[in-house]
Amino acid sequence: MKKALIVQGGWDGHEPQLVSKRFARYLQEEGFAVEVSDTLDVFAALEPLLELDLIVPCWTMGEIDRTYVPNIAKAVGAGVGLAGCHGGMCDSFRNNTEWQFITGGQWVSHPGGDGVEYTVNICHGSSPLIEGIGDFQVKSEHYYLHIDPAVEVLATTVFPHPQVPYYHISNKPAAMPVVWTKYWGNGRVFYNSLGHHDDVFDVPEAARLMKNGMLWAAAGKEYAAKHGLTTERFESDRKMY
Repeated sequence: MKKALIVQGGWDGHEPQLVSKRFARYLQEEGFAVEVSDTLDVFAALEPLLELDLIVPCWTMGEIDRTYVPNIAKAVGAGVGLAGCHGGMCDSFRNNTEWQFITGGQWVSHPGGDGVEYTVNICHGSSPLIEGIGDFQVKSEHYYLHIDPAVEVLATTVFPHPQVPYYHISNKPAAMPVVWTKYWGNGRVFYNSLGHHDDVFDVPEAARLMKNGMLWAAAGKEYAAKHGLTTERFESDRKMY
């Protein structure tokens, strides 16, 4: 049985308990054993993390002990998946650049606040994860992020929004990533920027993206084992940050 760890906490405005409950249900329906933790201390030791197939962070802002992030980096590098949404993953631990390096992006702004209607444009052909999913509308916060240029973008939205004035509108329109995948060592990383509130996943396309992404990320450990992949080529004693 595959094992998943969901870590919930941080700013209550992102409803981490509700999001965690929903994601736990998605995973349990697929046969996962799911542990939900209310503390970041579960990252204090590497060995228990290596026993997992998937880590799902639902922790907005806050701070993390700097000794914990190398354990996450090593576990994901060994093949443990990492998957999350909006503030639970890419607006966590704003002062920890290694966390941002692993996850592939960082939230910057949401001009117009909550209740902005916009289209999520699927990048057709970019990945099997989005097969059968079409463009869809959401009414939520419209997110601007700083992005790792190495990520594989699966869905975008147009910035700036035509009805939301702010200083950034002086710039040309851009396709802002909403959903992406990337690799960290042998590990698979999935991110979906939707998720200001739990109910955004009542939108069927948003829910399907999240389910597909978590399952894809969780399959990385088995793939690495099957193909005899080790972490030797990734390891370095040189300073990373």
